[in-house]
Amino acid sequence: MRAVIWLIFLAALAVVAATVLGHNDGVVSIHWLGWRADISFNLFLLLLAVAFVATYSLIQGLDGLFNLPDKARRWRLNQRDRQAQSALRDGLALYMAGRYTRAHKACQRAIAIQADTPELKLDPEFTALAHMLSAGSLHRLQDRTRRDDHLQRAIELGRLTKGTRAAEEGARLLAAECALDDRDAERALRDLADLPPGVSRRTQALRLKLQASRLARQPMEALRTARLLAKHQGFTLGAAEGLLRTLALDALNDARDVDQLRARWHELDHQDRQDALVTAHAAVRMARLGQADEARQWLAPWWDKLDKVSGEAVDALADALAESRTGLESHWLPRLDAAHTLALRHPRLALSVGLALMERQLWGKARTLLMSAVHHDGLAPQARRQAWAALGRLAEQNQQVDEAARCYRQAATVSDTRHSAHDH
Repeated sequence: MRAVIWLIFLAALAVVAATVLGHNDGVVSIHWLGWRADISFNLFLLLLAVAFVATYSLIQGLDGLFNLPDKARRWRLNQRDRQAQSALRDGLALYMAGRYTRAHKACQRAIAIQADTPELKLDPEFTALAHMLSAGSLHRLQDRTRRDDHLQRAIELGRLTKGTRAAEEGARLLAAECALDDRDAERALRDLADLPPGVSRRTQALRLKLQASRLARQPMEALRTARLLAKHQGFTLGAAEGLLRTLALDALNDARDVDQLRARWHELDHQDRQDALVTAHAAVRMARLGQADEARQWLAPWWDKLDKVSGEAVDALADALAESRTGLESHWLPRLDAAHTLALRHPRLALSVGLALMERQLWGKARTLLMSAVHHDGLAPQARRQAWAALGRLAEQNQQVDEAARCYRQAATVSDTRHSAHDH
């Protein structure tokens, strides 16, 4: 296409020249030291064009000749740059292929080429990437000393980059990940704390911080981090719910006395306190620390809407009330009566309400629910044994010695059956 355009241009130029110069009778007289030369104007224009082309070609040739050393230097520089880039690509490919020793050597070759070429030292990001890839390879090879040296060098070089410091941020995230693999939670948290605020809220940084917080046994920090991850859609909805619940339970278990547990409960997010399973666990912990009345205060809102929660939550709330029934107040009786119908479908709820009614000395109602519980196939052996024992105490209360003995024998039989099954 280009040749056709040039051909058309030359044809048009020939036509214009023939039209303009064909009838030109002009003469150019040149006087020099008494000499005179007369040439046609057309020949003068032709000689002038030839002289211009010759002069331009001479200047270009001299410029190329004088710039030849610089061009050779740039060519050698480009060759070394290609070699360094090729070595780094090889290192990345070998790293992804699991050939970590060769990947480390390839990265070292790239670093050596750049170090031997002063002009390439102006690109610290390239060297930082090579050091990070080398550090990752050494980490897989369990060479922690040299790995840490490369990571530190990558961080130092990352600070020299202009604009966004992606290399430095990547090196710090890699250092935190390596520290977690070494089970060094404190070091991982220090590396993550050195990240800029914007970087520390990225999904990868939050994932690493969550792992480090759990490893360092900092449940509240882990819970806050997990909630940020859930907000950024770092988990699926079901996984986020399960993880947040687990971390909330860990935070409650970390409390050692009543004051710590109370403070930890109020530190929980509102959404965590709206989880029936978390509330039930907190109430059990508080009751075992001797504050059954406060535990029941936490349980009361859930018992008012017991028919609207899941079966798992009903069982957890029932167990929590059974644990905190000591000193049960009279204003709980309407709640217990309202749960009577639901208790017929949930044996653990029937056991809990029966034990609570025993606490209020309502023997008849308690016996009905306890009998319903012990004859339900879904009741666990330990709970069944507890229900038979409660029925035995009721029989003793009514001075029914034979009935009490029968209930206690049933409780012992459930216990023996449970142990036998465990042994088998």
